[in-house]
Amino acid sequence: MLTSPSGEQAQPTASPLLEIANVMVHLYKDAFGRGPSKTRAQFSGSDALVVLLEDMMTIAERQLVALGEQARVREQRLFLQLALEDKKRSEVERILGRRALACVSGTDPDRDVAAEVFLLEPHPAGNERHACLEVLM
Repeated sequence: MLTSPSGEQAQPTASPLLEIANVMVHLYKDAFGRGPSKTRAQFSGSDALVVLLEDMMTIAERQLVALGEQARVREQRLFLQLALEDKKRSEVERILGRRALACVSGTDPDRDVAAEVFLLEPHPAGNERHACLEVLM
């Protein structure tokens, strides 16, 4: 049985990408007080993973955006996204069995969307398991 970032027991999922999306929801919820309502993870080529998180801002952040304070929301979000970087990387590495070489985070407050992009270590030669995962995605 898997353990979520909040320490809860979680059922194993059929898809590593679904598991990554679910983990990111939990990490965002723990850090921001509210998780996104829509999240998806997908490979972009063989060594890049993109996680998109939508409808994730708090009521206070939405009010700041309505007042024209997008830069303030973006700065606050980026600070917390960076504070979570080690946790995000370790979860991606655990789920995929590949080292995450880089993590790039961004937020668009006007569209209420965030992105987490991971650059992954290239596949070890002859590792059929991960090659099959990418073909199925």
